[in-house]
Amino acid sequence: MTQGPRLDRLDQRMANSPALRPHTRTAPMHAARRSLFRHRLEYIVARVVLGVLGWLPLRLARLICEGLAVASYWLWPRLRRVGLFNLSLAYPRWSSQQRRRVLFANFRSLGRMLADFASFPRWNQGNIERLIVYDGFEHYTEAMRKGRGVLFLTAHFGNWELSSFAHGLYGHPLNFVVREMDNPLLDLLVNRYRCLSGGRAVYKHEFARETMRALHRGEAVGILMDQKMLPGEGVFVDFFGCPACTTTGPARIARKTGAAVVLGLVIWDAHLSRYRLRFDPVKWIKREDPEEEIVANTANFTEHIEKYVRRYPDQWLWVHRRWKTRPTAEPPLYPV
Repeated sequence: MTQGPRLDRLDQRMANSPALRPHTRTAPMHAARRSLFRHRLEYIVARVVLGVLGWLPLRLARLICEGLAVASYWLWPRLRRVGLFNLSLAYPRWSSQQRRRVLFANFRSLGRMLADFASFPRWNQGNIERLIVYDGFEHYTEAMRKGRGVLFLTAHFGNWELSSFAHGLYGHPLNFVVREMDNPLLDLLVNRYRCLSGGRAVYKHEFARETMRALHRGEAVGILMDQKMLPGEGVFVDFFGCPACTTTGPARIARKTGAAVVLGLVIWDAHLSRYRLRFDPVKWIKREDPEEEIVANTANFTEHIEKYVRRYPDQWLWVHRRWKTRPTAEPPLYPV
């Protein structure tokens, strides 16, 4: 599978995009030009990197990216400190050596993820099993049979970018919620890769409307729900025994639509030397009070994610400040 013509058309679309033209009303012309230059430079670098990595044999690309990730572990002390602090919150009884070992492996996992993302254009229905296999797929099909659509809960775990991509190649394209990137050129490029298997990106500001429409059509919507939320945007539920501000969006949508909920995580299996897309059913918890029901299910969703993070601690994104938002009157947790 080649990507040259499609990415050439992407270049043309981006060149004509109004979002990329300088706006003299909102900023001085020179500032807008600097921003546009930076966006284009970042795009060119990203496209070259993805193109070269995608051209290389996957094993070699992974080796290179894991090496870069290991270098980042040592050269990016701020991320390292955040990761080690998070691990100290989650595993207070671990030694510092255990935490460093897990975080080091986590950086390597992120490097492998970059190489695999760059390889997306080479995969198709005939060879995708060489990269990833299903595990517990019957839970997904059972959820789809209920006829009200499926909320596909996932997390920054394993190779999360691969979940919707592989699911699409297996014949089940997903709608998936993404955050719009600051650089519109990179945004278009990354989403082009994400959607190569027939999936559709839904921006966060369109989440409620587009998710309701997709579920009404009986489709599935993938949602990452392990990111910190700002005060007032979520509720506090336990994650590794510490209150974490968590989005209630999935629970509210599920309650309103009656959509089935499944957890889908991409797990790197060293024994298979492949990934597994693991599905687990998630039971709905009923409460008399609607808001209590939302909180209870948000906590339940988070608990399902925590179970897998505990089982595979080196595969979760520890460098994210998951517990940064604190309940009212609580002091900040992060010293860095």
